[in-house]
Amino acid sequence: MPSPSAPLRLYELALANGRSASPYVWRVRYALAHKGLSAETMPLGFTDIPNTLAGRFKTVPILEHGANVLAESWDIVDYLDRTFPDTPRLFSGPAEFASLRLFDAWFQPEIMRRMVTLYVLDIHNAARAVDQAYFRQSREVRFKGTTLEALTADREARLPAVREALLPLRLQLARFPFLGGHVPTYADYIALGAFQWVASMSTLPLLAKNDELLRAWLERGLDLFGGLGRDPRTKPLFES
Repeated sequence: MPSPSAPLRLYELALANGRSASPYVWRVRYALAHKGLSAETMPLGFTDIPNTLAGRFKTVPILEHGANVLAESWDIVDYLDRTFPDTPRLFSGPAEFASLRLFDAWFQPEIMRRMVTLYVLDIHNAARAVDQAYFRQSREVRFKGTTLEALTADREARLPAVREALLPLRLQLARFPFLGGHVPTYADYIALGAFQWVASMSTLPLLAKNDELLRAWLERGLDLFGGLGRDPRTKPLFES
């Protein structure tokens, strides 16, 4: 086990403008800030990842801590809590860890997958020029030969269904300032990561202008940890 004082290094996905784009990297960014830890950031484009760390990993985030290297966001945050027990905990115990994994099991298919089909062409267009051909080819294979343009052609018509799918978040936020209750928890970081991802490249605002519950929560989330989520390069999340 590396010494807790060993430096941390976070490999993250960067777009052409340098903006950190991965929703899973953003989860880890918030988790590190929650625990008061700093990490050197190592920006990578899509085509850099297979050539990094001897090609051991296909995706980011990747966290390097001494000889330990992890590359799955849940493994990373579990590692952070175990390795730095004297910093604020992300999970009160195994029960909360399991409950938040259940939240993520809902969030992935109901929210993230729908967002992908709205914004996959925007991701391509915001990526570094050297990454665009790879991104197109790999994603069109993933969607069984459907072009990125065809995937997003009717996205305005599908947008209301994505907004409606966010209802469980609104119901929680009608009672509490954060998804975790009166203080932010990893549930907030999961959702904030998704919104940060959309805001990194979207040309179609995700949210209605009168969605006040999500607007207020997002403002609180952006202000966390000294404004970690604030970035002048972000795109509007709300209709004007």
